[in-house]
Amino acid sequence: MIITRTPLRISLGGGGTDLPTYYRESDRGGFLIAAAITKYVYIAVHRNFDDDVLLKYSAVERVDSAKNAAHPLLRECLNATGIDSGIEITSMADIPTSTGLGSSGSFTVGVLRALHLYNHEHVSNLDLAREACEIEIERLGEPVGKQDQYIAAVGGVSAFTFNRDESVEVQALDLTMSTRHDLDENLLLFYTGVRRSASEVLAEQQAPATRTSLSQNLDQVRDIGYTTRDLLEAGDLDGFGEILTHQWDLKYQRSPGAVHDQVDEWIKAGIAAGASGGKLVGAGGGGFLLFYAADKAGLRAAMKERDLDEVRFDIDYDGSTTALASR
Repeated sequence: MIITRTPLRISLGGGGTDLPTYYRESDRGGFLIAAAITKYVYIAVHRNFDDDVLLKYSAVERVDSAKNAAHPLLRECLNATGIDSGIEITSMADIPTSTGLGSSGSFTVGVLRALHLYNHEHVSNLDLAREACEIEIERLGEPVGKQDQYIAAVGGVSAFTFNRDESVEVQALDLTMSTRHDLDENLLLFYTGVRRSASEVLAEQQAPATRTSLSQNLDQVRDIGYTTRDLLEAGDLDGFGEILTHQWDLKYQRSPGAVHDQVDEWIKAGIAAGASGGKLVGAGGGGFLLFYAADKAGLRAAMKERDLDEVRFDIDYDGSTTALASR
């Protein structure tokens, strides 16, 4: 039995500039800051003595060969690691899919880690992230970015530069212990109750008619990524909170609509209740609101009035890990 544990993530600055359609065309590539959180995807892998493939996720599949699996990520991860039969894979998660916390990237990294261990192969976390991106973006053609796979693999609060040649530079932010503590204490997540897949939202945003305006918008988002890094490393967390709202304003411009009109009202209510700032996490269309608030009581009361449930979390500094490996 092998069990892996891989964190979900929140984007703190520059989210969206990890899209290939952006960083491949930009002179400076993409840049963002993301943080792994203590909410996880768990993958269990076990020898299947029936010599077929048994997959358990939100559905259950039993097929004679990996190539016949309906779940695209599981199928491609099995193919990539050369495993065709005689295996059972089970997945569990702390947070539902399609809620903006990067679950598909965490899932893919966790599955690959477990399958490589099953094959007695040591693969670094950065190589797991690269392989996960290749599966999601190249093999499956999903219109997603690269931040989810990389932050899930390495953990912490990290800066990522996405270069035009497809290379990714990774650097952990130099945060004081006080700043780490304040992020754990004062970052709050509230669930909107709306679920929509990131690939669906991103595909809409990347339509040819909107690509020029999207690129200009994301240029500003990338600059916010650099500012976010500087504010966090300087310990200016009130300034960091304020720039969260600026990011939301840019996302609202990229994807207006009734759902985001409601999100905008919630964010404004949170700021009026004492938050320094807030944004929607992920590609958009629902998911989680992220606020930075030293006055947590006022914010929590305002969100409770609007029937938005809080999900408590801390920053995860481990990244994808092996929880159990027994033979």
